[in-house]
Amino acid sequence: MSVNKQPAKNNVRTSRFPFSLVLTYFGVFLLMSGLHTGLLVLMEELDLSNIVQSIVPMLYWLTVAVGLTLFTRYKVKKTYEEPMRKLAEAASQVAHGDFSVYIPTLHTADKQDYLDVMIRDFNRMVEDLGSIETLKTDFFSNVSHEIKTPLAVIQNTAELLRNERLPAPQRQEYVETVISASKRLSSLITNILKLNKLEKQAIVPDIETYNLSQQLADCALQFEQVWEAKDIEFTAELEDDAYITADPSLMELIWNNLLSNAFKFTEPGGIVSLTQTAETSAVVVRVADSGCGMDAETVQHIFDKFYQGDSSHSTEGNGLGLALVWRVVQMMDAEILVESTPGAGTVFTVRINRANSGK
Repeated sequence: MSVNKQPAKNNVRTSRFPFSLVLTYFGVFLLMSGLHTGLLVLMEELDLSNIVQSIVPMLYWLTVAVGLTLFTRYKVKKTYEEPMRKLAEAASQVAHGDFSVYIPTLHTADKQDYLDVMIRDFNRMVEDLGSIETLKTDFFSNVSHEIKTPLAVIQNTAELLRNERLPAPQRQEYVETVISASKRLSSLITNILKLNKLEKQAIVPDIETYNLSQQLADCALQFEQVWEAKDIEFTAELEDDAYITADPSLMELIWNNLLSNAFKFTEPGGIVSLTQTAETSAVVVRVADSGCGMDAETVQHIFDKFYQGDSSHSTEGNGLGLALVWRVVQMMDAEILVESTPGAGTVFTVRINRANSGK
């Protein structure tokens, strides 16, 4: 996790005009006054006319006023106008969809003022907007692809079913194909809605203290037909009681997805195990399988939306299950660890606080 270090508020200057500017003006006025006195003495010694002695000081101070005005104008331009113009131009670029904009700060971190803070926050906002835009584009692209695939299967199979001369076994096979594709489409839409609600925090967790061991046993039993059909050796080592404080329905999403993946990626005759142990302050749940495993690149992206490292099983899911798991883990202030070796299986470890205990 990256941490953005920001300068402490008391280190951020609140004024862009330093006190040295006052001393500069004071010194200039002293110098100009001295020159003015010298000019008067010089004109007196030269015995110039009264008119000249009146006009020359006026022209002198007019020159001083013009010089100070130009200097002040320069300082205002450098201090305010140029940075604000750059900020306005950058904002216009962002408004037109360009998220590659970056504005360098005016000072180093130890000398930053409020305008530097504004620029830094603007850069961070643009970076976040760019990330959101990329995620949104990828999301819609992936959703479109995932929805089109089962729809194409349903449409093509339905066209085949229009043939009245189809043999009964083949017709039944096509019907099963339509049902399977429609279930996949329904599952995709359901997961998208769940993930959307979780990310927008539209779901308020219903926190309670309950027996996690019982929940794990109930979740595992739902897959009994799966492990029997694939002749998978399934073992479960659970304590009688292990209480946690969390939302049971959201935690169930974690266990169902992890177990589903374990059985999905384990070949017939393989092994899947579910282990639950209690530590001083946490309950640890491990779901291990002897399946195909994953390489380091796949592990890095395993919780990304729609990411499916093993394309051979892509028709059995939609790449949202582990994204849901990750979001729930975050909401429940839990931890999840993935260990995997290609050809040697995968182990998911979830660690969550025990009831009435802190980290």
